[in-house]
Amino acid sequence: MSTLVALSFHRAGWLWLLVVVAGVAAGYLALQSRRPRYTVRFTNLELLDSVAPQRPGWRRHAPAAIYLGALVLLVFAVAGPFHQRRIPKNRATVMLAIDTSLSMKATDVQPNRLAAAKAAATAFLDVVPKDLNVGLVSFNGHATLEVAPTTDRTTVRDHIAQLRLGESTAIGDAIETSLDAIESAPPAPNGERVPAYIVLLSDGTTTVGTSNATAARDARAQHVPVETIAFGQQGATIEVNGEIADVSVDRDALAAIAAATRGRAFTAENSTQIRNVYHDIGKSIGYLHVPSDLTAWFVGGGIVLLLAASGLSLAWFNRLP
Repeated sequence: MSTLVALSFHRAGWLWLLVVVAGVAAGYLALQSRRPRYTVRFTNLELLDSVAPQRPGWRRHAPAAIYLGALVLLVFAVAGPFHQRRIPKNRATVMLAIDTSLSMKATDVQPNRLAAAKAAATAFLDVVPKDLNVGLVSFNGHATLEVAPTTDRTTVRDHIAQLRLGESTAIGDAIETSLDAIESAPPAPNGERVPAYIVLLSDGTTTVGTSNATAARDARAQHVPVETIAFGQQGATIEVNGEIADVSVDRDALAAIAAATRGRAFTAENSTQIRNVYHDIGKSIGYLHVPSDLTAWFVGGGIVLLLAASGLSLAWFNRLP
């Protein structure tokens, strides 16, 4: 599949026919450049002016130009043109898992990591289609199902706003809790299980509960990709009980979870980046990209141009081009 401008082609090899069209255009131009010499050589100009004072000028070339345009469109049609059309997924479940460990109070992201994460997660709700079920899990020393999968965006927004900090980080438990919530989500009308995703944001390393590897294995077994977001800057610190603690992000651990579950790993170091990451994830998991065939449009356009070239040639010169 190759791409030309915003188009893609199923049979791109046929585009080589454009070289033939270019050859036809070059031949036409070559013939036209020889025409004036023959006119001057064999025509009595005074007699020509008296019998044909109005020459066709640009009209002589218009049918040929339109005809060549028709050939271009028909070549595109043979190549099988299509473009990717984005349509909302009718049903899917997305679990937002947000780290609420003490490290999320770090101010390397203004006003702090948790506030920025809340704002970005709230904006995420406006990106995904309204028919998608969205659930919310918070995790620090333990994972809590804040909101079961629902289409009620107001409820999810309210619970995001109420998230509070706590000690420790249980990333594995957050994944397991999200998987349990996904299992409870209603199936599709035909009884089939709907697609599901976990979007997990964290700035730390698992310190308690289920290991990352075990949780990732369970997610992979249930065919649930985990999209991880490593949030915060390296070298950031917070004060805990009067002592300074390093709260650098464990990007490798989060990337490993994403890789093990066939998800994607993202990093974000500021408010703008975290919003962009959530936006990109929402656009990718909330919509399907389906090919939309454009062959009929190009065939129709080619036919219209052929008819136009023929009509103009008959009207102006009483002959077909």
